[in-house]
Amino acid sequence: MSVASDFATTATAYFHDLQQRVCAAFEAFEPERRFSARHWTKPPGHRLQGGGESRLMRGTVFEKVGVNVSHVWGVLPPEAHGQVTGAQESQGRFTACGISLVAHMVNPYVPAVHMNLRYLSTSRAWFGGGTDLTPTFPFDEDTADFHAALRQPCEAYQPGTYERLRAWCDRYFFLPHRQEPRGVGGIFFDDLAGADRDADFAFVRGVGEAFLQVYPRIVARRKATPYDEAARERLLHKRGRYVEFNLVYDRGTRFGFSTDADPDAYLMSLPPVVKW
Repeated sequence: MSVASDFATTATAYFHDLQQRVCAAFEAFEPERRFSARHWTKPPGHRLQGGGESRLMRGTVFEKVGVNVSHVWGVLPPEAHGQVTGAQESQGRFTACGISLVAHMVNPYVPAVHMNLRYLSTSRAWFGGGTDLTPTFPFDEDTADFHAALRQPCEAYQPGTYERLRAWCDRYFFLPHRQEPRGVGGIFFDDLAGADRDADFAFVRGVGEAFLQVYPRIVARRKATPYDEAARERLLHKRGRYVEFNLVYDRGTRFGFSTDADPDAYLMSLPPVVKW
């Protein structure tokens, strides 16, 4: 086993642990519904090896929430080499693992959320990920809480990291054809490879823990807010913007297609009901 593969196993163990704790926190809001788990693996002889665990729940608070973990390795197709740092030098050989989460809510006053943390290795190794909040009806209190929670792991990592990654998120989650942001932001990072991998991984874990601390608090605050059909209609149209971004611009979706991993997993972010 290579050093990169060995570390991917370590990172995957954390991602599975975080998946378990996030799912438990979300299930606490649902009186009856629980996550269903689907395990997938690639067959022997496929250019991609490994697999993952996809968890999905549809309930009375969470209209659709997916929390997926994967750990795959193999060879990228030639057309994807230019999309992944270091893939041309490794002749397409790569190892990747990560957790990806998207929640679409029944109540229009509870914001949708996305969180992704990942580790990739080609001819070099790095981390990527982030989390962002997409409310239909923004509340300053929720936005401030979300960003305050993310500031803590960023500033513990390196001074100035929060402002840099927040600005990166604002640039990334922007719909050029609409000339509007997807939501109220968060943080985003990619190709993170400092001099100390342990410090980088501690930061990645800190982002995961910050998310787990702050988002359930926002859900608890907003889930019982009364709403009418007009508010729900506005939510469904807001989701249209979400779909446009994820299918046109999102790097994670493009990477998923390029790896030929699991279509249901990397299209998990799409909402169950949407309007334009």
